[in-house]
Amino acid sequence: MGMTVTISRLYDDASVAQAAIARLQEAGVRDDDISLLANNSEKWFAPDLASAAGKGAAVGAGFGGVGGLLAGLGLLVVPGLGPVVAVGWLAAALTCAAAVGAAGGIVGMLAEAGVATNEAEIYAESIRRGGSLVSARVPEPDKARLEALLDPSSVDISQRRTEWQSSGWAAFDPAAPGPTDEEIARRREQPAG
Repeated sequence: MGMTVTISRLYDDASVAQAAIARLQEAGVRDDDISLLANNSEKWFAPDLASAAGKGAAVGAGFGGVGGLLAGLGLLVVPGLGPVVAVGWLAAALTCAAAVGAAGGIVGMLAEAGVATNEAEIYAESIRRGGSLVSARVPEPDKARLEALLDPSSVDISQRRTEWQSSGWAAFDPAAPGPTDEEIARRREQPAG
């Protein structure tokens, strides 16, 4: 397949992230190459519901039939992020990193996966604050075309960084307290930016 690169986009709403995943799938990106990391503090995903109805059926219905990828959706508690719904290769890397106590946490894991460190900081903080991160490993020649599929509804991370820095944020701090469910709900109601 040649050289692959990682593309990632952030969404404030899990259903918008789901639509982005569907666009990647429709464009031919394999499920094995797509990942989702999403905040679950509002408990929009409940593993017991997935088990009760058949994991794939429950999750597929909840995600508008995005297919086999989301049948493997699981719940993790990640230091610095709290409860996270995760699926795909990033979820596997995150689970392994947590199991061996790897230094660098979520930011290090994202950087190791090919995400620029300055972007990884924003992605990690955004997940903590209620966001959903979609990442895909794609052939380098297809990068621009596939990024264009993700961009229309994604968060402008430069604007988000500026917004947070103006209120005193400097970098992702896994020891910082997370937002309340109400704060997350307010963030999700604001326009992406």
